[in-house]
Amino acid sequence: MNDMQENVERIMLTAEQIETRVKEVAAQLDKLYEGRRPVVVCILKGSVIFFADLIRSMKTPLELDFMAVSSYGTGTASSGALKVRKDLTTDIAGRDVLIVEDIIDSGNTLYNLKKLLNSRAPASVNIVTLLDKPERREVPMEPEYTCFVIEDEFVVGYGMDYSEDYRNLPYIGVLKRSVYEK
Repeated sequence: MNDMQENVERIMLTAEQIETRVKEVAAQLDKLYEGRRPVVVCILKGSVIFFADLIRSMKTPLELDFMAVSSYGTGTASSGALKVRKDLTTDIAGRDVLIVEDIIDSGNTLYNLKKLLNSRAPASVNIVTLLDKPERREVPMEPEYTCFVIEDEFVVGYGMDYSEDYRNLPYIGVLKRSVYEK
């Protein structure tokens, strides 16, 4: 892990800050879904750690499902086109759906994903994101729940990666430009 840490310019959010905020948002979601059983959808791969911590902090009965979608390749800029690599296995018609995302940047991926899921006639579709970069938005996309609003920097850790590295860092750090601007 030392090589990874050397490529992190600075720690933006500590593990403790993340843990505290995730528990606060889980409590808000428990109020929202009181008396209901939402389908909580993890957007693979970056959201896995946030998803696991969030659902363990929630007291609401829930059902889990997973999707793999992206509008990114191996680069750092959105292509704008939604690619569904793994779809839901649950029929969401008439169900409350909570999408769990790691970061909203351009908004293209979630804008198109929310349209896709709404076409399947759910009772509701809400988004909770760990990080939001509103200054990068290209489409009208606002998550219903946000843990942290951050400045426009390339971040890694706590599930987020650069070319599949850095996901296992316990904090969120800013990646040195020299790593991704080769």
